[in-house]
Order: sequence, then structure tokens, then C-alpha cells
Amino acid sequence: MKALLVYPQYPDTFWSFKHAIRFISKKSVYPPLGLLTIAAMLPREWDLNLVDLNVKPLRDRHVDWADMVLVSAMAVQSKSAREVIQRASAAGKRVVAGGPLFTESHREFPGVDHFILNEAETNLPAFLEDLRHGHPRPIYAGEVFPDLDLTPPPRWDLVNMKKYVSMNLQYSRGCPFDCEFCSVTALFGHRVRTKSASQVIAELDGLFRHGWRGGVFFVDDNFIGNQKTLKIQVLPAIIRWNKEHSHPFRFNTEASINLADDPELMSLMVRAGFDQVFVGIETPEKACLEACGKTQNARRDLIASVKRIQAAGLEVMGGFIVGFDNDPPAIFRRQIEFIQNTSIITAMVGLLNAPRNSRLYKRLQQENRLLKGFSGDNTDFSINFLPKMETKELLRGYRFIVESIYACKPYTQRVQEFLRQKSRHLKALRKAGASPFRGSMQLRFYHIKAAIRAFFILGIRDRGRRYYWKLLLWSLFRCPRLFPQAVTFAIYGFHFRKVFNTR
Repeated sequence: MKALLVYPQYPDTFWSFKHAIRFISKKSVYPPLGLLTIAAMLPREWDLNLVDLNVKPLRDRHVDWADMVLVSAMAVQSKSAREVIQRASAAGKRVVAGGPLFTESHREFPGVDHFILNEAETNLPAFLEDLRHGHPRPIYAGEVFPDLDLTPPPRWDLVNMKKYVSMNLQYSRGCPFDCEFCSVTALFGHRVRTKSASQVIAELDGLFRHGWRGGVFFVDDNFIGNQKTLKIQVLPAIIRWNKEHSHPFRFNTEASINLADDPELMSLMVRAGFDQVFVGIETPEKACLEACGKTQNARRDLIASVKRIQAAGLEVMGGFIVGFDNDPPAIFRRQIEFIQNTSIITAMVGLLNAPRNSRLYKRLQQENRLLKGFSGDNTDFSINFLPKMETKELLRGYRFIVESIYACKPYTQRVQEFLRQKSRHLKALRKAGASPFRGSMQLRFYHIKAAIRAFFILGIRDRGRRYYWKLLLWSLFRCPRLFPQAVTFAIYGFHFRKVFNTR
């Protein structure tokens, strides 16, 4: 069997970082981890080829070569996924589809011969067995949540690592919380299932063996869902491995806000090489948090929690939402004030949307408030339900937030304050005789190219060039060790302004 694995294209979104990664001559932020893992589950005698449309185009020769085309996608890739399916189906190829997009809405995709829904560890083997006997079924949808000891390491040999900013790794699935607007628990359940420490180390070995040096994103929806195993087994193993290999990787991940309550866990993460964590903060409005079931956020001082995580040495990237039923008229200014007061640089503010299978979707369906269409991108000014706030007012308020926080002046102020805090943290570590984590951040040729491009694009052509030079000069004199990070954040800001079309 000749199997072509195709990963559809992402649109230009907040998380695509398309306007930023061009500075370092990369094509995409992350490789398609799901398809690379699926590839490792396919029969060894099969010939495999992978085309990531975010890196290179799908050519006729790719489709002509294949006996079977496998597609995996998320909701935000829906348009590109349809095009791939239509093209493969028109060429007479057997089309197999799986992943979150199809698990939630497979009926909307004619042209697919076989759907592998939910998790592949339990459903893909049944399909392969039926295929071997010549009678595969149209749908495989077993709903068992498999243990992750069944998950093999990804096939890194199928991608060109040089095209990506970072590699990725999955440690766990599932989340113990039950936020109304989230579909993670519908997909993966509440019980947190984890890989063993030896599996994680094996995957780090695989990345290292294939020549990767740099960032690694743990893609878990809540990395700290099982804190005991993390602290006793996994993080100590990563600390040892990184030290033995001269710290080739830096890590980032996603976690719930209760990370702030565990100084030992934060310390272990920093020692292991984690320097960024995405936290779903959502809103400073307590009534909204309680109504949507995000009790872990409602019962605390959110600003203090963010500052504890930042003070531990982890940059907080924050997720924020407007459009809740209980949002007051002042919510837009409150969101801006929160983001500025916490110095969260990467603040993804989005409109509330209801993913299929979420509790929110089911409630809105009962209330007859659902609208057609779900883009999967909550930063594209679309909403798939009728909000309690008047829609025009909501959209105006949302525009006001993103234009306010990503305008050059407030963005630069947040960057300066974050770098000021980080510089203090590093000085305190050195004073205490501790050694800050130093990952593999060697100067590479593309870093030099990025600095030159930033000079011309941000320092000369961009309307915000005054703030670019202000930030760089400030950094050189106030925290010179963090100057490269200042340049990076300046490039991030350029991307965010492009995405939101703001100055």
C-alpha cells in the first residue's frame, strides 16, 4: 500500500504566526504531530509520504503516486480539508479521514470513504484489519479512551525539521475540569491519561537523534492534569535527560491556573527547561467564570496567580474571551486593564464560540440560539450563536480590545514590564547562587537574517518603528541579556498587528 498523509493548510490566524516566522525563514510553527503518530501505527511494509500544506503544495504527482490518502485536521482547517478530499476523491483514491474536525462533524464531508473517529489507538487497528480482509467499514467510532502506553513515537523521518519553528510532543490527554465552552473533555474525557516517563524520554531521544535542537511544545490541553506523576516521575526524568544532553531543548505547554498554587511544580518545570505556559484566563468577571463552570479561575485572585507564575520564571501566554451571557458593558475595558496589569505579552483575546459537542453548544441548541458556521478561529470576528449582548456592540467592543492591547504603545509597555520582571528574576537567581536554565539557543544564520529583516521592516518601513527603536534601546541599556527576546517580542507584535489589522 502507498499511503499519502496530508495535513491541510491553516488560514492566517493568531496562532499561525505567519507574519512572524517569515523573519526566520520558516514555513510553519509546528509539524503535524497527529499524522506523524498515525504514520507510526501503519503497517511497516507500507510506503508512506507526508505532505504538510503549510510547508509545501500538494502536487498531482503526490496524489497519482498514492493508493490511499489519509487526512487529519482541526476545525480551523476545514476549508483546506474539503479541497484535499475533493481532489483525492476526484482522482479515484481511497480517502481516510480522522482527527478532531471529523470526529465532531464527519457527516459534513462527502467524498471520504472511511472515517476513523475519536482516538486512533483503538479504532485504527480495526480499520487496518478489515482492510486486510477486503471489507473495511465506512465508520470506525469506538468511544473507549485508550491508555497512552499504546501510542508509538512519531515518525520524524517523514518531515523536514528545518521548515518548522518548533517540534511537538504529547504527554497526556484529558482534563479534570469541565468548562462549558470547551470540547476537550468530549474528545478525551475527564480522566487524565499520561505517557510514562520512559515514553517521554524515548520521544526526546527521537527528536535529538533526528538532529533537532530548539523548542519543543508539549501539546497537552492541560499539562498539569496529573501533578503527582509529573513531579515524581516525568519532570525529574526530563531534568536528568536535558542535563545529560547539554540542554538541547526548551519547552512550552498549556496548563490551568492552579499551577500558581504549586511552587514545587513550577520550580521543577523551570529546571526541566520550560519557559512559557499558555493559561486559559478567559475573563476577570467572576460571574462569567462561575456560569461557564470555570471554577478553578473564579475562586482566586487571577492577577496574583499570573504574577506568581511569571515570578517563578514562566512567561504566561493568556487566553481571554468576550461574549459570555453575563458580560457587563464594562468588560472590554476590564479585559484591557487586566492584560496590561499582568504584562501578558501574548494575549489571545477571542470571541466566545460554541464547538460542537461542548456543553455550551448543547445548551445554546436547546435555547434555539445557534447560528450556522463554526470557523474554529475565535479571533476572526465571527460568532456561531446569538449573544445576550447586542451583536454590533460585542463586535465593536472586541475590536476595541485588540486595537488597544496590540497598538504599539501599550504593547511596548507590556514587553518592557515583562522584561524588567524577568531581569529581576535572573538577578535574584544569580545572587542566590542558582544557575538559570540555559537551553540550546545557539546563534544560527537565520537569527542573523531575522535581525536584518527586522531592521528594515520594523525599524524603517513599519509605522510603529519609533516604538521598535525605543524598545531595543531600552533593552540594550536596561537588560542587555534579554535583548534577543526584545527583538523576538517586537516581531510578535508585528504579527499580531497584521492579524488584527491594527496599528
